[in-house]
Amino acid sequence: MLTELRSYFKQNTNAAPLAVFRIGFGIMMLASIIRFWSKGWIETLYLQPKFHFSYFGFEWIKPIGDYTYLLFFICGLAALLVALGFKYRLAIIVFFLSFTYIELMDKTTYLNHYYFTSILSFLMIFLPANAYFSIDNIIRKKEYTQIPRWTIDSVKLLLSIVYVYAGLAKLNSDWLFKAMPLKIWLPSKYDIPIIGETLMHKDWFHFAMSWSGMLYDLAIPFLLLYKRTRTFAFVLVVIFHVFTRVLFPIGMFPYIMIISTLIFFESGFHNKVIKGLKKIINLLSFRVQSKSLVEVKVIDIFVAKRQRVILSILAVFFSVQILLPWRYALYPKELFWTEEGYRFSWRVMLMEKAGYTNFKIVNSETNTFFYVENSDFLTPFQEKQMSFQPDFIIEYAHFLGDHFKSQGHENIQVFVDCHVALNGRMSQRYIDPKVDLYQLKESFKHKDWILPFNDEIKGL
Repeated sequence: MLTELRSYFKQNTNAAPLAVFRIGFGIMMLASIIRFWSKGWIETLYLQPKFHFSYFGFEWIKPIGDYTYLLFFICGLAALLVALGFKYRLAIIVFFLSFTYIELMDKTTYLNHYYFTSILSFLMIFLPANAYFSIDNIIRKKEYTQIPRWTIDSVKLLLSIVYVYAGLAKLNSDWLFKAMPLKIWLPSKYDIPIIGETLMHKDWFHFAMSWSGMLYDLAIPFLLLYKRTRTFAFVLVVIFHVFTRVLFPIGMFPYIMIISTLIFFESGFHNKVIKGLKKIINLLSFRVQSKSLVEVKVIDIFVAKRQRVILSILAVFFSVQILLPWRYALYPKELFWTEEGYRFSWRVMLMEKAGYTNFKIVNSETNTFFYVENSDFLTPFQEKQMSFQPDFIIEYAHFLGDHFKSQGHENIQVFVDCHVALNGRMSQRYIDPKVDLYQLKESFKHKDWILPFNDEIKGL
């Protein structure tokens, strides 16, 4: 086994697939930043709110006022430089740091594909994605046609982890046997041409979508890895992601996954893509002087510096990616109800949750009290997310306690009246109304102040 591993890490492969992946990744990220900016979301999500929800341990990361626009500009510029392969190593590090900072500024905006972008960009720091067809080749006058095989396989592995875990997460009774939450969401898409009025309200279609989604996620990495089924698999990838984009407002994620999946194809395909890009560059007259091209020395094999150190870092990285989604098993009670261990585990669109949460500020000495108007402190989007997520609720409770303490209130206690409905079930009380949340602290420990779920969801 050890001998086989050593032999594997000495193998090389054509550099074109990683170069195409770098270009596609950079372009998609630049488009995402431009789209985010153009829709005014920097203002509405980061500058307008009076309060921002933080990730545990990262409370110090906050929007930086009008400089937040500069942060997005730097992130977009870094994405462009990654696509061009100009100062690639510095560019991908800057992109990873700036994008991850943006992601951590407010927990309200959490999405699985933001997390995916962060960890993928971290992985790319250690990959020679500029070894071929990059501006760095012209500057250093060297171009490599062969790179270590593991550099491309590591991207394939990460994509496979995302798909397989997304499929495993769908192996639950709500998704498979109740078609939830698709049964709630799909009927609202009646305005889609042709299928809107004919399929979206049909029970059999809801179940077909649920089961096909599960089977797709579990099977697609293996279909992409096998050469005979690869083209068929890619067609499925395009159909699946385009269809989900039509149904749900999930931004650039479908296009990012489609472009990323191209890395599974043979090098011949990617060399054709690069040849086509060169023709486009020539047509646009962005020509590099022929003298410079002659001076670029083509070297067969790229030799990774400090490969053992890099492989050790990536071994830890992938161990975390494989183990982290299972951390929910360390907590009692229903995962979908408590959400302890839910994030960062590729559980995509598995829940429809709605809540009503009212906060009561009490003077423990006089027993006088008043209720909080959440809209005084939170945007509608923040209030919606806070109303059914326990870590949001306790963080907001502490914010309220600190706020009213600063206004001169004494002996403050913060209680909450909270009811939550999950996947079409009747609403039930969510938080113990007798617990003073202001006296509790956020941690990785089980939140025993979440009341029990009055049903059971079987599965992983």
